[in-house]
Amino acid sequence: MTIFFIIVIVMNLVGLVIMGEDKKRAKRHQYRISEKTLWMVAILGGAIGTTAGMQAFRHKTKHTSFRLGFPILAIIEFIIFFKIIFI
Repeated sequence: MTIFFIIVIVMNLVGLVIMGEDKKRAKRHQYRISEKTLWMVAILGGAIGTTAGMQAFRHKTKHTSFRLGFPILAIIEFIIFFKIIFI
């Protein structure tokens, strides 16, 4: 159970950081982090972090798939994490 919590925390921190890094790269017209990578981090437990990063850095907010997908995935992951913890 402890390993599970560590993985969830790490994936959410990674999600937050990569959203900020991709925004920074976008502003500098540098090589970007692929959308596939952003989605994989979100799907593998980092949806809350990527959603927070999207809001904090105002990044990918014009893309409907991100604007709706990340928060929906974050809610689903939160429910799953909650059930694992308390059930």
